[in-house]
Amino acid sequence: MTALLADPISKLHDTGPGHPEQIARWDAAIRGLDGVGLTPVAPRGATVEELAVCHTRDYIGTARRDVESGRDVLSTGDTDICAHSYEVALHAAGTCLNGVDLVMGGKARNAFCIVRPPGHHASQARGMGFCLFNNIAVAARYAQRKYGIERVAIADWDVHHGNGTQDIFCRDKSVFFFSTHQSPWYPGTGMRTETGVGTTMNRPFPAGAGREQILTAFRKDFAPKMDEFKPDLVLISAGFDSRLGDPLGHFRLSDADFAELTTILMEIADKHSGGRLVSVLEGGYNLEGLTKAVTAHSKALQSAT
Repeated sequence: MTALLADPISKLHDTGPGHPEQIARWDAAIRGLDGVGLTPVAPRGATVEELAVCHTRDYIGTARRDVESGRDVLSTGDTDICAHSYEVALHAAGTCLNGVDLVMGGKARNAFCIVRPPGHHASQARGMGFCLFNNIAVAARYAQRKYGIERVAIADWDVHHGNGTQDIFCRDKSVFFFSTHQSPWYPGTGMRTETGVGTTMNRPFPAGAGREQILTAFRKDFAPKMDEFKPDLVLISAGFDSRLGDPLGHFRLSDADFAELTTILMEIADKHSGGRLVSVLEGGYNLEGLTKAVTAHSKALQSAT
């Protein structure tokens, strides 16, 4: 029913001591699966051709050269890298493509992809904010190209605005991007006025926002819009740094709130997409909190009927 995907190669992306996007995040997220085994599937890296539907080939080449030259920070932005980071980033995107294959192929109703580095800050020609490649954007395009679906909805509840995802799809009416995020906060984008060609919806909230603001936005703003858009596939940028107590955000969502957000999106997928939904890990930097939030999210996904 629910495919749970994670590639241990993620642990080779070493950002160094003290970095919030650390190797231990992968272990913390895996613990959140609460003993439920991963779905057996051969790990793979995304190809350059698969990445190039969202990123320029010049940028893909830059990311590879930055890693291979021994740099410790990506030349395009604030993303720490090591000798294995390019390969790991390819596999992060590839894990999400495996998730799409399982859901679109009818082998799972939904999927949760535990990946690092995260991706929603990576735009066409720039990696930043801990991200190299935009995993969820690549997954959306892959679903459209391989399976011929017309409309994809991406919902992002990370505490930081998914500026990269917005940039990639802001002129594309076939992908609807919805984001709740703290503002003002990194990366400084995501105002309500940023609507693209009409398929971008931002709901910025001040520090201290929680259940009332964020769940209301999903139920009262996003869900009715999906009745008009009618997505063939629902994708989630599941950032758990919007949880109470995260060191990189000041939202106040609880684990129960993440379960309810998951249920809202599953209801949308049931109504419009035959239940097809793929969730992709983004942020979440309090390790204990990440474990608990992943448990709530994955259990909600597994409750699908």
